Amino acid sequence: MRARKRPRAEQPPERRPPTEETRRPNYFLLGFVGALGVLSAWLLVQALTSARAVFVYILVALFLAIGLNPVIEALRRLRLPRWAAILSVCLGLVAFLVVFVWAIVPPLTEQVSSFATSLPSSLDQLQQSAFFRDLDRRYDVLGRIEGVVSGGDFGQQVFGGLVGVGQVVFNSLFATFTVLILTLFFMASLPGIMDVTYRFVPRSRRTGVREIGDEIVQRIGAFIAGQLLVAALGGVVAFLFLWLTGSAYALTLALVVAVTALIPLIGTTIGAVVASLAVAIGDPWMGLVTLVFFLIYQQIESYVIAPRVMRHAVDVVPTVNITAALLGGALLGLVGALLAIPTAAALTLVLKKVVFPRLEER
Repeated sequence: MRARKRPRAEQPPERRPPTEETRRPNYFLLGFVGALGVLSAWLLVQALTSARAVFVYILVALFLAIGLNPVIEALRRLRLPRWAAILSVCLGLVAFLVVFVWAIVPPLTEQVSSFATSLPSSLDQLQQSAFFRDLDRRYDVLGRIEGVVSGGDFGQQVFGGLVGVGQVVFNSLFATFTVLILTLFFMASLPGIMDVTYRFVPRSRRTGVREIGDEIVQRIGAFIAGQLLVAALGGVVAFLFLWLTGSAYALTLALVVAVTALIPLIGTTIGAVVASLAVAIGDPWMGLVTLVFFLIYQQIESYVIAPRVMRHAVDVVPTVNITAALLGGALLGLVGALLAIPTAAALTLVLKKVVFPRLEER
């Protein structure tokens, strides 16, 4: 019998060399994918911009929680449970806000009412003066004011201004309440947050990272404590000076000076200007004396008090502090200026403990 021939193995299909049509990219597909990427990035930026206020609230609350943690630990050393220490700190913050509002709102309301009551008589005296009559004859001041007041848009502008002021007050109250609630939750869960954060680091490096992280938290707390001490001292000095000079709003202006002193670089100047203007309304010469006093005290605070208080809080060169505060203020405004100096202190600590030793070993 004749053996059957085995079938030939199937030959692979012949490959043709690539032509220009096969090598040409699909420009439509590339453009479509690129447009989707740009659109996704734009939507992400818009979402982050819309949620900027929420991120700012979270940053401020976390900053306050870390800064107030040394106070909580001090209360715990007095054998208070953590929840009682947190509750005591929160009650202290609320009490300060209540005292601040109580000291600010009644005098401000009284001044506005007094101004509104004396406005007609002040205008009559102004109209009777020779200077105003000559000014009205030249530029028709009364006619222009009457035209603005009797215009149809004047009522809408006044109403819109009142609505705008009310909206600003409501937003400020909402922001303050939100930050207080977030600070409460962060203070309660700060040890857990730190432990979870350290678990993202490999076990072999976790001890060193924990040591640096704990020192950063300690420095932030020391910075806030130092700022509060400097601000409180400025408020006490302002109260004593204004009380001795016979100012009727010594406590109110002292609280304004203390709160504005928390703003880096320009806070003390803002408080001095506000207090001097408030005093100058009743007595211009005394207002000038007040301004001179605060300028002298500002120099003492900047070159004597603050360096001694902050010596162990933030071990950062003053030039770095000023640069960080300016950059933080340009990026996030007042919040950025407040967060910039502790951030610079944390980066300086990382450079000294991690980066520079490794560079020396090479």
